[in-house]
Amino acid sequence: MRTVSRMITEININGRKIGMGHPCFIVAEAGVNHNGRIEIAKRLVDVAASAGADAVKFQTFRSEDLAVPGAPKANYQMQTTGKNESQLEMLKKLELPLWAFQELRDYCHQKRILFMSTPFDEVCADFLDEMGMEVFKIPSGELTNAFFVAHVAGKEKPMIVSTGMATLDEVEAAVQTILDAGNSKFVLLHCVSNYPANPEDANLRAMETMRKFFKTPIGFSDHTQGIDVALAAVALGACVVEKHFTLDRRMSGPDHQASLEPDELKKLIKAIRTIEKAMGHGLKQPCEAEADTARAARRSLVAKRDISKGSRLALEWVAIKRPGTGLAPAMLPRLVGLQVKTDIPAGTFLTLEMFE
Repeated sequence: MRTVSRMITEININGRKIGMGHPCFIVAEAGVNHNGRIEIAKRLVDVAASAGADAVKFQTFRSEDLAVPGAPKANYQMQTTGKNESQLEMLKKLELPLWAFQELRDYCHQKRILFMSTPFDEVCADFLDEMGMEVFKIPSGELTNAFFVAHVAGKEKPMIVSTGMATLDEVEAAVQTILDAGNSKFVLLHCVSNYPANPEDANLRAMETMRKFFKTPIGFSDHTQGIDVALAAVALGACVVEKHFTLDRRMSGPDHQASLEPDELKKLIKAIRTIEKAMGHGLKQPCEAEADTARAARRSLVAKRDISKGSRLALEWVAIKRPGTGLAPAMLPRLVGLQVKTDIPAGTFLTLEMFE
């Protein structure tokens, strides 16, 4: 396949600029952790808004159109929900009716947090589009579904595209599909589709590989436990971070055990904002707060002995001592050999005015 040629440094989501140099866009992934109950979904909105997330995201699907009867579950799903039901049976328990998403959208608006939901088929995508959803998410499992990707891209709204389980060639094919549909407003998320994912599988350097290859903003969809890996991704330049959260990891359901609890979500977001401030502007220069330390810790040129007017300064007559409020040591070679204009008592800080 050919290399996709583009250079998009940022996109705009609901008035927010997303890309290098802008604050990380944090998506609190509620997913299906509502267990099919809208009252739990609203409590998840409350948690995400209180924690300071930029968006809260759900999943919109119709079970019968998503999986065939008897479709097996992934191993992690069997471990968290049991082996005696099919994937379809599990999904039915987690499905919300379409009207519920309108209610959740309105509730998110009240709580001043962006509503998002991942569609899993064209009908659900159209429904969310008609609702006025601002940004579309392509889940990792649909990345190779070119028909669906093209359908969503054709809406010409910003897209966040997860790339779990994918090779670089598969990501390239999806990117080309999006571009061919006339959409260039997207962010790619590096992702490891295991729940929970092992930190040693995170391969965060893949973000930079994709950034260089696709010349587009890159983020990270984190499925590891805890917050450490997500924070490392931000330090490496992730402009979007997506993280599952739940009300309680002890709840039944496939994703709760790999999710953050409310206090952990709040810690993650606070830490991300701290890291952003710490990243700085990149110029190597002292900050204003260092000025006082520099005065105390650096050294200046000081007369080691009494120096008589008319003499020429000798190297051995000068000491280099704290504080750093006088001439810097780097000035000493320029002063040696100059004629002294005035008597200089021992212990005096040297100044340029003392020399011819």
